Amino acid sequence: MKQLTLTLLCFASSVLTAQGVNSKKETNIPSKSLNEQAVHQSVQHEADRIFNKLVNVRRQFHENPELAGNEKQTQEKIKQYLLDLGLEVQTDNYGYSVIGILKGDKKGKKIAWRSDMDALPNDYLDPETFKSKIKGIQHGCGHDIHMAVGLGIAEVLSKNKKSLKGTVYFIFQPEEETFKGAKEMVKNGLLSKIHPDEIYGLHVTATPVGQIMVKPDEMFAYQKRIRIQLKNGLTEEQLNGLTKKISNALFRTSNGGKPWEIQSIVDPKIGLTNPDTIFKDYLFTDGKFTIYSKNNQSFLEAYLYETNASHLDKIIPAVQKVIVDNGYQNQLVSVSFVQENPTVINNEKLTHSAIEILQNLYGKNMVAPDYGQVPFFNDDFAYFQQKIPGVYFFLGGSNFEKGVIAMNHSPNFQVDEESIRTGVKSFSSLIIERLNKN
Repeated sequence: MKQLTLTLLCFASSVLTAQGVNSKKETNIPSKSLNEQAVHQSVQHEADRIFNKLVNVRRQFHENPELAGNEKQTQEKIKQYLLDLGLEVQTDNYGYSVIGILKGDKKGKKIAWRSDMDALPNDYLDPETFKSKIKGIQHGCGHDIHMAVGLGIAEVLSKNKKSLKGTVYFIFQPEEETFKGAKEMVKNGLLSKIHPDEIYGLHVTATPVGQIMVKPDEMFAYQKRIRIQLKNGLTEEQLNGLTKKISNALFRTSNGGKPWEIQSIVDPKIGLTNPDTIFKDYLFTDGKFTIYSKNNQSFLEAYLYETNASHLDKIIPAVQKVIVDNGYQNQLVSVSFVQENPTVINNEKLTHSAIEILQNLYGKNMVAPDYGQVPFFNDDFAYFQQKIPGVYFFLGGSNFEKGVIAMNHSPNFQVDEESIRTGVKSFSSLIIERLNKN
């Protein structure tokens, strides 16, 4: 999960105690045919059977993190795990990527599951006993959990191969944190080689363990880095004043909320699960503008976050207007976006199908509603979605009763490992059901 800010607030204790946690295993499959019931009961049995094994695998990843572009040991471990399951394995697409191919006993469509592999360059406080052994590198974003879930799904589905009507591709992707891996894999022809009809992926997040969150369309706000180029001549005071006016012009929030306070995503009153969430219909800049001089010109730069795609084209004209209205039109050289990565946009039809499948199999509480868009974060999974229909899920990783808070990219990041069991059983069942649909 790519983060475009360096500061994240810790959770307020009042928010933590307000959340419910449901990590209990749910084993009742609602009425389906006897054959379908047997398949999904087998999925749950296998997920339970390999749970401790996957926890150990996750902890090995956690202790031995590797930065983007350096995932060599991680690749080897994943490759061997998949080979031991009897999958065909490819490692020649891009970087240290791994593609596992599982062919079902019956012909059908092709579905891809993506897990990201790289760790973060930081030395944040880590409350786990199985801390990173590599100074300055941590799995502080949960990719170790993602890999464990991906390997678990591969193992569960390989044990239920006779129930698979088609082919499943397990894409283990390097270099997500640099927003490079997915783009390069697509560029190197991955999707034209394996031709998946659908693609799915997840990210562990601060919502409660045992819960999955998803919505159609945008999961995150659109992130842009804007650059304003001016001729020299403005004082430091004038530049600071101008950036404040631009920030005010690029400011809109819902219900008077503060969507930059990311810890509020789990607040039941204003968080993502509330229809009146503060995390919808907003535009704001991320803190102060960076101001610097180069070649006798001044540059003002900042990240901004917008939830509405139709408003994006209005941002640059709005900034230009502020500059002109303040009498600086003669100093204005240009206003442009210097970084504008694509954002994750879930296919509406597949998202509704996934929600229906998961709720029918594991109960209405399995999938929480999502009414907002998360700022600051993003994921290069978007590059896959640009080519084929896909769905990206949030997998709850917090257990507030135990003080476990899965706030990515922050000190004391921790994940309840029950999320591995939830992810493996839920998404194994989802893939089976999607393969069974024409």
